[in-house]
Amino acid sequence: MKNIFVGNLNFGATEAAVRSLFEAYGAVDRVNIVTDRDTGQARGFGFVEMSANADADRAIAGLNGTELDGRALNVNEARPKTDRGSGGGGGGGGQRRW
Repeated sequence: MKNIFVGNLNFGATEAAVRSLFEAYGAVDRVNIVTDRDTGQARGFGFVEMSANADADRAIAGLNGTELDGRALNVNEARPKTDRGSGGGGGGGGQRRW
């Protein structure tokens, strides 16, 4: 199973359109276009899961840089999600301690 990052998606791109693009390379298990939690608006990227690693590698090589809805896609293997902490702390505002 390989998880593929798909970036620079048009904000109107649908899961069906992304699925059909990747299905040319093999079976697609899942497509997820990431949306904003508050507005529901697409955020311009998503993920595709393909069970056959060879198919996924061919899809990455074949689709990276190709256009969908007028935008050149950024397609590569997704990196594991990093732990970004509890989201409360360190960036900006607050009091500086020297």
